[in-house]
Parts: sequence; structure tokens; C-alpha cells
Amino acid sequence: MKLSKTAIALAIATTLPHMAQADLADVVVTDTALQTLPATAKTAKRYATGDTAALLASQPGVSLYGAGGVSSLPVIHGLADDRVKVEVDGMSLISACANHMNPPLSYIDPSSVSKLQVFAGITPVSLGGDSIGGTIKVDAAPPEFAAPGQDKLLKGEAGALYRSNGNAKGGHVMATVASDTLSLRYNGSTVEAGNYKAGGNFKPAGLSVSSATNVWLTGDEVGASAYKSENQSVSLAWRNEKHLVDLKIGLQHIPYQGFPNQRMDMTGNESHQLNLHYAGRYDWGSLEARVYREKTRHKMNFLEEKLQSTNLAGMPMDTEGNNLGALLKADIKLSERDLLRVGGEVQRYRLNDWWDPISPVVSGTMQGMKGGTFWNINNGQRDRFDVFGEWEARWSPAWLSQIGIRSSTVTMDTGTVQGYNTTIYPVANYATFNAADRKKTDNNIDLTALFRYTPGTQASYEFGFARKTRSPNLYERFAWSNQNTMVMNMINWTGDANGYVGNLNLKPETANTLSGTANWHDGAQELWELKLTPYYTKVENFIDAARCPVMAGSACTAANQAATTGFVYLQFVNQSARLYGADISGYLALGKWGSYGNFTASGVLSYVDGKNTTTGDALYNIMPLNARLALVQQLGSWSTTLETQLVERKSQVSQVRNELKTGGYGLLNLRSSYDWKQARLDFSIENLLDKYYALPLGGAYIGQRTMTYGTAVPGMGRSVNVGVTVKF
Repeated sequence: MKLSKTAIALAIATTLPHMAQADLADVVVTDTALQTLPATAKTAKRYATGDTAALLASQPGVSLYGAGGVSSLPVIHGLADDRVKVEVDGMSLISACANHMNPPLSYIDPSSVSKLQVFAGITPVSLGGDSIGGTIKVDAAPPEFAAPGQDKLLKGEAGALYRSNGNAKGGHVMATVASDTLSLRYNGSTVEAGNYKAGGNFKPAGLSVSSATNVWLTGDEVGASAYKSENQSVSLAWRNEKHLVDLKIGLQHIPYQGFPNQRMDMTGNESHQLNLHYAGRYDWGSLEARVYREKTRHKMNFLEEKLQSTNLAGMPMDTEGNNLGALLKADIKLSERDLLRVGGEVQRYRLNDWWDPISPVVSGTMQGMKGGTFWNINNGQRDRFDVFGEWEARWSPAWLSQIGIRSSTVTMDTGTVQGYNTTIYPVANYATFNAADRKKTDNNIDLTALFRYTPGTQASYEFGFARKTRSPNLYERFAWSNQNTMVMNMINWTGDANGYVGNLNLKPETANTLSGTANWHDGAQELWELKLTPYYTKVENFIDAARCPVMAGSACTAANQAATTGFVYLQFVNQSARLYGADISGYLALGKWGSYGNFTASGVLSYVDGKNTTTGDALYNIMPLNARLALVQQLGSWSTTLETQLVERKSQVSQVRNELKTGGYGLLNLRSSYDWKQARLDFSIENLLDKYYALPLGGAYIGQRTMTYGTAVPGMGRSVNVGVTVKF
């Protein structure tokens, strides 16, 4: 379906409910850069999903790559995954997986989220380095202390949820005990879900081609979409009048998580996090320091739907990541007009990615997995050292400027590698890689200049320029094997089911962005708002994909070069790209309608166009024109939202990847909640009409054997969701 002119007009005229904006004295960003999801919206949505990234789905310019049930990858203005910096409780986390199954936002459950911010457009250098698409910051609740004179603070919260689609069940608990100077908090959550159902049949019902397990899937069941996730954390904090120190220990256990657009599934993910933070206020300004360590042990194999009957051992793949980081940042008040922010950031990352051999091997392609350990990444190293300076000046009540520079040095290296055996993987295949100069150093410079003009109480205007850089990740540079189709298929975080090989000669990406925002509203910013944000980005050395060069005895054949359908084999390459688009958002208070309560209309419209200017091809996974329109009713303690989501058909696709086209669709969602003083009830029906649709960014469906080309991953059908929260 196409978006009608009426729908577009409604989206322009109405937008999201008023979003909280940070005070510039506390967080030096602008309305363009900062979008903060309202607390009420987070509470209502967190029971409808186990995926924290999904809380961002209604934000202007934000979309999601489909993945596992807790592992969607956020996209800002067409730029996704490692191109977006994601901080969880101030930690800059890295996905330790060749398929990026454990992205940063998967390490915090929606029930633990207290603050979620999106920095798009001209992101200040103090809020993002080694990224070109923006920054996402998600934080759990800050430490709480007893009030002065209060002997002790004891409080807690417990909640439970149920979602009918996938038979999802979960719960969370939070408890705090504190004096006026010390605070101890515990957070725990768990969620478990089976395979979800689409809004209709999208394939024949029957056995997954795995006679040993006899897995029966109905025609509407999305294979390999089940998951289970458990998160726990303990935090201890101390404060006095001007200083705060808090230490947080986090643990995650994911025993399984299916991925309907990946050839592998997660069969284990263990994460241990240690996060020490200091914040202090001084006569000259403020100081913040942080040191953190995160260790990940990640395992992949096949869940039942994908298990080959010819080899019950599957294909074990193991990853171990060690992430050590530190940050020091100071805000210095130079004068009433001028504020200087300076700081430095260090990150030391180590990665091992190995695949144990299979024994015994029954038949087929698994014959290539006999022998020794396959080393995909052996002692991969990616170290980053950044320093930045940012000057903000309030020239008058109407004018504010912010100018910043950030220097980033990224060094990368890896050890020697090997294949399973020398029959399928001749020594010459990896000897070339082992003999190459694998140590790389990138010296990157980021620049931003942002200006805000506020002529009165009913409008503000912003415009700016940013130069942002990102160095390749370890897999983009060091995934080495093009000898075997099976191995190449294991390197893929895009969900297109193609196979990839790295490129030692990759250069860092450099994005130059122009963006502006016009914001019109009533004087009190309570009755209406209309916000327009156009942007244009040109990326030099954009890391895209090309069909891998023809090489005898490899997966890179002449037929692969010419294929216009089916799955193909690709190499990461530097090319050029440009993206442009606009976000329109706003809201309109409709007032009180008799005894039915107060009503507010809201909406958002987003459009982005992405093109590879080297080849003329469309960029991969660009979200089509889309809009969300909502009518919100507030009647006493009741809050009810009727929302429609409209998405244009996806016709501009990446030809080099044989990306699938998807049809347009419209969805209807109903959400309602009731608040008591110590309890809250949430109820929703997502996809109320049980509409069948394919996810534009969901990738190719390979959630079961056989893994064939041609079907896009469908979205979830109707789901009735209930959540209960009790505070004590």
C-alpha cells in the first residue's frame, strides 16, 4: 500500500506527545540532537517487547534491523549497528559476535530502563566518537538515597508480563535500601518466549528439513524466533553534598535466542560487567570519571529448526570478548557566556572467535569441519584513544553556539589463523593472510559546529555541520576465509543471508552531515508543536559490499559475480555514499471532550533515501517512507492510545546483495493503562487486525531448513499483552 496524501498531512500536522528536553546547563545538546523518550511511553511499551531497542521504534528518524527477540539493531537516518554509538550506563559496549547477536542494547532489559536518549543530526563530539550515525544513551535508574533527616529508605518494585503471541512470560524485581549517604540496589529480570506467529501463512506447513528432530512448523510460525534472557545487577553508591561514587556489577545469561534471518542461532551468552563511576561538582564546574570492564562468552550453533539431520553436532562457534574502557570529562565555566567541555576516552578491546571441529562427521558439507580448530579471529585487538574539546557560548538570550573537535586514534591487529583442515582449506588460503601486515592505525578527526536561534517563546531554529569518522570493526578487516561457502555465510550481521569476507585494506568511513531543525510551538509548549528536521550526509570510504573477486577454488566464482537472484558472496569494500531525508513530528492537544476525558493527537513522519554513489546502487536496508499517528485519551488514572503505523512499499533495494522487496502495510495498535498509587496495569493489543506484513528491515527468512532465497521475515501477528507492576 502507499501512504495517502491525507495520512501524510495528518502526520505533518500532529506528532509525538511532548518529549522531555534536557537543560543545556546539564547536558550540552540541542533539541535537534536530543530526543528523550517519555517515561510513560517507556512503561507502556516495555510490556509489549523484550527488546530494549524496540522502545525507540516510534522516535523520528529511528528504525530497527530485525534480529533475535532481544537483539534488534537500531538505525538512525539510514545508518545502523556499529555506525551508531550505543552507551549502556555510560559503557561503550561492542558486539562480540560474527553475526552481532549480542548488540549493546541487548544487555539491559526494558524493565530496567529509566532514561533513553537518541542523539541524531549534529551529535556533539563530547557524546560520540568512532561513529557516524549518532549516539544512543540508555541508563538504568540512578542511585536513590534517604532524604535528609530520614533514617532509612526502603523501596522496591515487582512486575510480571504475558504476551499471547509466542506465549511470552516474564517478570522483574527491583529493591533499594539506602541511608542519606549510602545506597544499595538490586535489579533482576527474566523473559522467555516461543516462536512467534505472523498475521497469516507465508510458507507451507510441515517438518523443517531435519528428520532427526521432527520439528513441525505451521504456515504462520516464524522459525528460530524463540528466546530466553536473564539479567541481574547490584549497585552500591555513596554521596555527599557535591560528590557521587557508584559501583555496579551486572550479569547476563541468555541460554538461547533464535535468529530467523541468520544461519546460526545463539546457544549461550554470558556477560559480566563492572562499572565504576564518579561525578562531582566544583566551584569551577563539574567532573565525571568512569572505568568499566565487560567480558562476554558467546556461543552459536543451530536450534532445532535449523539442525541438519546429517550431523547432530551442528556447527559450534565460540567467541570471547574483553572490553576495558575509561572516560574522564570536565565541564569548565569560563564565564557567564562560555562553557568549555574537555575530556578523554580510552577503550581496549580483545576478541577471540574460534570454531571447534566436528567428530564424527556423517556426510555432506560437514566433511569440511573435520580436523583442528578453525580460527576466525585469533587474538583480535582494537584499541581506541580519544581526546576532545567543546566550546559552548550563549551570545544572547536568542543565540547559542557549540563548536567541537575530537581526535581519535584506533589501532587494530590480529594473530595468525588456520582452517579446520588442509583439504578444504589449503595452507595457501590462510598463509597469505598470516604473511600480510595486519597491524593498522587510523588517525581520525571529528568536527561539529551547531547554532541555535530562539527569537521568542514560540519558535526555535537550529542548523549545523558535522564531520564524523568510524574505523572498521574487527570482522570487516580480519574475517579472512573466502575458500568455503559455509564459512563465508557465518560472517553476516545484516540479515540478508549472504556470505561475507573481510578486507585488510579498508579505510575509515568519513561522514559529512548538514542538518537543521525548525521547531514551532505554543508559548507554554503544552498545546501544540510542529518540528521539521531535514538532513544530508555524504560518506567517503563508506564500507559497503561488492561481489568478491573471482578466485579459483573459492566461493568467489564467475556465477556468483553474475547472479541476480539467490544468496551471494561478498567482500567489504570502501565506496562512496550519500543519504538525505527529513523527519516531521509534533502533537496537538484536542482538549476535553465531555465526560470522555482529554485527548491529544500525535504523529511522526520519516523519510530517508540512501545511494551508493560509486556504483549507483541503493544502500542496503533503508527504511521506506513511514508514519505513526496516534490518538491519546487521558481520563483520570486511565490512559488509552489508539495508534496506526503506515509503511510504504520497499522498492529501492540493494542489487549487489539481491535484497528482497517488501510490500506496504498499515497496522493498528491499542494500548491502555491504569495507575494506582502503588500499582499499575498495562494492557495492549499489538497488530489489532492481525495483519500480515513483511518487515522492510527484517532481512531474508532462513529460520528453518531448508534455507531458501525469496521470503522476507514477516512481522508479528496479533498479540494480546498484559503487564502488572506493584511498588512497595
